[in-house]
Amino acid sequence: MKKNLRWKFIFFFIILISALWQLSYTFRYTKMSNEELANLEPGQRKILEDKSIHLGLDLKGGMHLILEVDKSKLSDEEKKGATDRALEIIRNRIDQFGVTEPSIEKQGSDRILIQLPGVADRKRAKDIIGKTALLEFRIVADKEAQQNLLSRIDEYLADIASEDSSIPEMMPLLSNIEFIQYNYYVFSDFKGEVDEYLHREDVQKSIPRDREFLWGKPEEKEGRRMFPLYLVHAEAVLTGAAILSADAGIGTSNNPMGVKVDLTMTRKARSKWAAITGANIGRKIAIILDNIVQSDPVVRERIPSGRSQITLGNSTMEEAKDLSIILRAGALPAPVRIIEERSVGPSLGADSIAKGIRSIVIGGAIIIVFMLIYYGLSGLIADFALCLNLLFILAVLSAFKFTLTLPGLAGIVLTVGAAIDANVLIFERIREELGFGKTTGAAISSGYKKAFVTILDANVTTFITAMILYFFGTGPIKGFAITLAIGILANFFTAIFVTRMIFDFGISFLKIKRISI
Repeated sequence: MKKNLRWKFIFFFIILISALWQLSYTFRYTKMSNEELANLEPGQRKILEDKSIHLGLDLKGGMHLILEVDKSKLSDEEKKGATDRALEIIRNRIDQFGVTEPSIEKQGSDRILIQLPGVADRKRAKDIIGKTALLEFRIVADKEAQQNLLSRIDEYLADIASEDSSIPEMMPLLSNIEFIQYNYYVFSDFKGEVDEYLHREDVQKSIPRDREFLWGKPEEKEGRRMFPLYLVHAEAVLTGAAILSADAGIGTSNNPMGVKVDLTMTRKARSKWAAITGANIGRKIAIILDNIVQSDPVVRERIPSGRSQITLGNSTMEEAKDLSIILRAGALPAPVRIIEERSVGPSLGADSIAKGIRSIVIGGAIIIVFMLIYYGLSGLIADFALCLNLLFILAVLSAFKFTLTLPGLAGIVLTVGAAIDANVLIFERIREELGFGKTTGAAISSGYKKAFVTILDANVTTFITAMILYFFGTGPIKGFAITLAIGILANFFTAIFVTRMIFDFGISFLKIKRISI
């Protein structure tokens, strides 16, 4: 028996040391200030964050979004699986964005639930998630063709000015357009007016079907904000499906400090890109994202390598990285709109943690005092097992990267009660056996044996319930189910194995004849 007991202690200490080692990452991470974390090497910080306990949205703060996929413009065939495709693309974007333990789930047929713990920049996150990201390469019409078309539209608008009092009689369109550095620009104050003219139903009839006017990104020209106006071919020569990789960087042909995104095309698209560039030397090809021209480089030579570049002008490196994330993840199959948005601040999350820990401490303290008063020294053993129970729950959460949520803290509180319940059953059985006149060793052995079936039955049924909640529940329910299931397993180990090991040690090595119970 002593030999078996020795092996039990070795096994127990291996588990205990492993748990403490796993939790050491969490202890270090929580004690470090934001400044200390910022000074860590990226690799060290990533290891520390990965191995620490991951907190859910309600504890860490962050964003809660519900998106709806707009299928109104999709065909019946395209509608099938559109939400699933959108979910996977959004998941890829968020993974590349670097959010720890995001929750992304489908709700119904056309909604997606997203929870992003620890996200502070909500606007940036929404831009990355919600951008359709339809990337197209289109040939830009030459300036003469654009000038001729704008002139015809301007003449038409001037002709009907007498019938429409909202239209000026003299150069209603061209008076708002400037020709600067071989491009057409419109001051931001007049962009709405020009756009309204170009999208009039009667004006659209004068624009060739294979051509389309598109706006570019705003630029600073002559000290004022202006928008470039492009006439492009309506049909794309390539789309975002041709992109293999997109990498943000610095340094363009016109500006050594300019921000850019380098694009590399798939093997299949490279030969097509070579043919397109070879046939359009000296012309511009617009790189268009969601109907906004990002850049319009001039083709200088045939490009067989399948490489191209989006120049982002005065954009920041962060914006370039965000664009590269979106392009790598691909375009959404349909637009999405946010129908619900909630945010949890870090202070509110910290307050939830404090209250949750306070409830565990108060509940645990009451139980500890009760067990000490009612069961004496045996109660102290049960209290030790209770502390181990909490230690093992947190260690498992950390080791398997489960997310601890506010309902998860409620599950831990419930586990505290369940842990003591198992010890109460055992101790009452031991009392009965001692009342029958059995020796201490025999009473302990018999008490554990008779209580085992009852404890096993209670734990198994609760564990099954926890699994049902986990697999069929969502969000908060899963958080509760995880800690409850882990707590049940930890409770069974500490109640049946650890406390019995301590009692056996007292009987075999310390030669205890009587126990306080």
